[in-house]
Amino acid sequence: METKQWTVNEIDEAAQVLKEGGLVAFPTETVYGLGANARMSDSVCRVFDVKGRPNDNPLIVHVSSFEQVKDYVDTLHPYAQKLVDTYWPGPLTLVCKVKEGIFAKEVSAGLPTVSFRMPDNEVTLSLLKKAGVPAVGPSANTSGKPSPTTFEHVYHDLQEDIEGILDDGPTKIGVESTVIDISDPEQVPMILRPGAITKEQIKQDLGIEVTYDKHLLEVSETPKSPGMKYKHYAPDTKVLMVKEQDWPAAVKWAKENQLSAGVLAGPIVCDKIRADTAATFAYKDDSIAAATKGLYAGLRALDEAQLPLDVILAAAFPEKDLGVAYMNRLKKAAAQKYFEG
Repeated sequence: METKQWTVNEIDEAAQVLKEGGLVAFPTETVYGLGANARMSDSVCRVFDVKGRPNDNPLIVHVSSFEQVKDYVDTLHPYAQKLVDTYWPGPLTLVCKVKEGIFAKEVSAGLPTVSFRMPDNEVTLSLLKKAGVPAVGPSANTSGKPSPTTFEHVYHDLQEDIEGILDDGPTKIGVESTVIDISDPEQVPMILRPGAITKEQIKQDLGIEVTYDKHLLEVSETPKSPGMKYKHYAPDTKVLMVKEQDWPAAVKWAKENQLSAGVLAGPIVCDKIRADTAATFAYKDDSIAAATKGLYAGLRALDEAQLPLDVILAAAFPEKDLGVAYMNRLKKAAAQKYFEG
């Protein structure tokens, strides 16, 4: 099929396609999502097929208001309203226990919980309102690959497989939302997937103590949140994480082993070693915010470089605040492997 590129002036057409069961990729502040009517099993199943995504990996449902969520959920957590008032629309996904029979069974992978998010993107909020249906929205890419942060990334992966892409330029944050489990009103909220909204930020803003889920899922278990079980965010090219003090040794190792190496790092590192490597992708600046925004775009750019690379050397950051989300994605892209000189 021909995949259409819809502009912001063509939302009505995109909304009608979404409502009727077609697949519509849409922009958010995090990454581009692959939208499907969350109430239509055939439509949701196509999402799994197109992405090549395992069907025991649950999907996040995107809504245009918290009032919708209230209609779907049995009992809300005491902190739910506070979290929504502070962070919605925004990069926070809430896992809640839902009433039976509302969503296609494939959405929750058989669990009694569903994850909800209200994205901070006016174009997509308008799309959802006009469609009048909740929409699943996993990242609009081939499963396991770096998530898409531009129209071009989506088109590269899914052209001719979906009805269309609603284009609103590059995303602002660059990694997926924070997922927090509030499905049990009597339990402390737990972060299942780190994102732009951090544990420290929630405590500072709301005085709420939350925990990180350190649980490693067994093969037989169904994850409550995307990104917990399977390999994610990985290009075809091998990735090694490099600590700040190890850059000279990493570049020397690549040269001595005649490896074509690409570098993904801030401008300071890239400027120093550009002449000794095959390709570089420099973040906009040396901050963790710039690194997080540019991570997926950088992995894609180096993986698809004209000169094939043997390895991508990617800058590691301290695992604090936003660095937790950045390193969570980078570790999965690198299969947990650091350069070891």
